[in-house]
Amino acid sequence: MAKNVAIGIQSFEEVIKGNCYYIDKTHFIKEWWDSKDSVTLITRPRRFGKTMNMSMIEQFFSVNYVDRGDLFEGLSIWENEEYREIQGTYPVIFLSFAHIKEDNYQATREKIGKLINAIFVDFEYLLDSEKLSIDEKEIIANMKKTTNDADVTLSLNFLSKFLYKHHNKKAIILLDEYDTPMQEAYVNGYWDELVSFTRSLFNSTFKTNPYLERGLMTGITRVSKESIFSDLNNLEVVTTTSDKYATSFGFTEEEVFVALDEFGLSSEKEQVKLWYDGFVFGKYTDIYNPWSVLNFLNKKEYDTYWANTSGNRLVNKLIREGNPDIKELFEILIRGDVIRCPIDEQVVYNQLDDDEDAVWSLLLASGYLKVLTYEKMNLIPLGKQPLYDLQLTNGEVQRMFITMINGWFTPAKRQYNEFVKALLSQDLDTMNELMNHISCEIFSYFDTGRRVSKEAQPERFYHGLVLGLLVELQQEYILTSNRESGYGRYDVMLEPRDKSKAAYILEFKVHKPLKENTLEETVENALKQIEEKQYETALTAKGIAKDKIVKYGFAFEGKNVLIGE
Repeated sequence: MAKNVAIGIQSFEEVIKGNCYYIDKTHFIKEWWDSKDSVTLITRPRRFGKTMNMSMIEQFFSVNYVDRGDLFEGLSIWENEEYREIQGTYPVIFLSFAHIKEDNYQATREKIGKLINAIFVDFEYLLDSEKLSIDEKEIIANMKKTTNDADVTLSLNFLSKFLYKHHNKKAIILLDEYDTPMQEAYVNGYWDELVSFTRSLFNSTFKTNPYLERGLMTGITRVSKESIFSDLNNLEVVTTTSDKYATSFGFTEEEVFVALDEFGLSSEKEQVKLWYDGFVFGKYTDIYNPWSVLNFLNKKEYDTYWANTSGNRLVNKLIREGNPDIKELFEILIRGDVIRCPIDEQVVYNQLDDDEDAVWSLLLASGYLKVLTYEKMNLIPLGKQPLYDLQLTNGEVQRMFITMINGWFTPAKRQYNEFVKALLSQDLDTMNELMNHISCEIFSYFDTGRRVSKEAQPERFYHGLVLGLLVELQQEYILTSNRESGYGRYDVMLEPRDKSKAAYILEFKVHKPLKENTLEETVENALKQIEEKQYETALTAKGIAKDKIVKYGFAFEGKNVLIGE
């Protein structure tokens, strides 16, 4: 009989002692320790077992868990006599930045300071140590309450020293979700301030710390070395494209299928694969999302479990406010197709506003995209980033993005739904009335406000509109789009899956006052372009009669829209 599934429990001890279902990842302990890397950073998407593995590492090595081999009996690590000997023999400092999600720098700093205070409380036994001086004990007492920058940045360095003096062993330092505050800093505009503080903290903790045995950090993204790791030349970085530790985070297909058999769900293997497979780490394919798989085992229902957890706000912002090129590539992804673009695995958050490639790098690191193929660095010219073939990870991610796009139109959802109906029923007057309402409601929602021109603003809006149409009508229509050469032109085709229904060609144009006197003239130019470019040929070639093809010209001037046919 299958064990109970623990949802949301992140303590290794609680899972084991609670006799909960656990897929053995203790091989990670040996793999990491045998590597002998001084400081390791491992990046994985959220909810991929990072915290559980960090808890496992802590409870295996920590002196607080001496003689707790019972936690590891029956697991792969306990088969090795050498590792039985070192269980519970090191002082371990374990902290997590997972809950540091403040909207300003001061609050973030205060929260990190309070976190450090709590860690020193955990080690109060050092106040009774005969191996520490009175001055050192005073430092510990002060560290329990201070949030001063200088004290906080040096705190873990000091604590490592005190632990070494007491235990006669260097400390292992574990930092989980190191980049959570960095993401919040980018979103809320205090990036530079936090970078400076974090660099000082990491330098004293992981670089200039003679009492550090090993350091291990986890996070979602690899923040650029220049930002916060500039002083850490001892850092081993393991990203999603690395083979190292590839099967230690997430579930392999074999592990998932065994679990499905144990829970009497063998018949669901194909559907589970469509929904939750698709992650690729290094050369290892068919890695499954553990959060979603465990939730499915527990509830026996399909849902967007992982995609519905927190963490989509930044992604939503980057795509919604992104330039037209980003939205165009995203159309391709939503349709299930593949895009090719350069990737730099060092995410530079302060470049996300201006660098399209940085957006795709973030989406890859966050687990929304998977790598199909990529160029090796030794095969590309100097100064160029390797090109990656990318696709949405799986069915769950696709559904998440569809929900996200629908949410863009929430402020004008009723009008938007009615607009789509009017478009399909060829009610031009209603289309015009509703589209102007919609543009007034959500136009600024697509505008980044980053010094974009008046011409660029409507371009962002109508590319968002195209994505909305793609999502809304994908069951009934095949939507294709192709941005023509020249600024501000974009044609859309709606090919009916049922050939007896009407097809639609939409041409968008931004009003150019130097060339066009009125919006009506802009509409005429849009319709003229449809005819001159013979866009209908693509539809008639598929057996759609000419009298079934409806042509619309859209003219944009700021928030004003005029539609004609």
